[in-house]
Amino acid sequence: MTRATKIFIAVASVLALVLGIGSAALMLRLASQPGVASEPGDSPASPPPIAQAPPAPSAGPIGPTEPADSMDASSVDSAWLASTAQSTGIPERVLQAYVAAGVWAEKNRNGCRLGWNTIAAIGSVETNHGRYEGSSVQPDGTLDTPIIGAQLNGMGVAQIDDTDEGRLDGDDEYDRAVGPMQFIPDSWNRHGLDANGDGVKDPNNIDDAAMTTASYLCVAGDMGTAPGWERSVLSYNNSLDYVSKVYNAAVLYARSVDPGAPAPPAQTVPVATPPAPGRIPGQ
Repeated sequence: MTRATKIFIAVASVLALVLGIGSAALMLRLASQPGVASEPGDSPASPPPIAQAPPAPSAGPIGPTEPADSMDASSVDSAWLASTAQSTGIPERVLQAYVAAGVWAEKNRNGCRLGWNTIAAIGSVETNHGRYEGSSVQPDGTLDTPIIGAQLNGMGVAQIDDTDEGRLDGDDEYDRAVGPMQFIPDSWNRHGLDANGDGVKDPNNIDDAAMTTASYLCVAGDMGTAPGWERSVLSYNNSLDYVSKVYNAAVLYARSVDPGAPAPPAQTVPVATPPAPGRIPGQ
């Protein structure tokens, strides 16, 4: 080996070492930033922080007398709603339903540990809180224009033949997802709840839809652990990219009411979490 070759190899080795150290330092810095959250396709190393419910209004605790199969969205503290709606960008009436559903789950689904911010995150990913294609939630909680998803005809999506004769989705050939939380008719018919006590289980009503989402997520078990939280969200939509979107939104909403909420930890390899039975995967 010539002297020139030896010198070249030595210089190249030093450069490689410097670049390696620099890259490692950059990765460590990025991982320590408070805004780092779940990347698409990753599984969370821990569940997102559980956003606290607002303080009890002067009239008493949230939903003090509602039966287990309904909830009282109207008793969520109005000052908290206004402030949190502004900081999160969630419409007040929709946020009201998310919070009430989270409190309902805490009281009626023991051990679920579901925060309202996870319900809100799903609503954000599914329909931008009921604002998809110009729809909006009215004061009574019902969409001014029903949100109907794409026909599930097997062309790039799951094929689900009609299960409700078009009663909910207006399609008597194939099913379509319905409402602000996007339930397909078969799932709604099996899991839908009447949250506002009007005698109708309406997937286009945010109170009914939010409480049904809470109940549905809790079927999969404890959401206070990373595997449990992921399993529940996967049961809603069997996609790790979907899980990442919901996770990131849930973290942001938690921090909107608690700036001191912990940053997500470094990510781990995906955990094995088969989806629970219920809502059709991918919808």
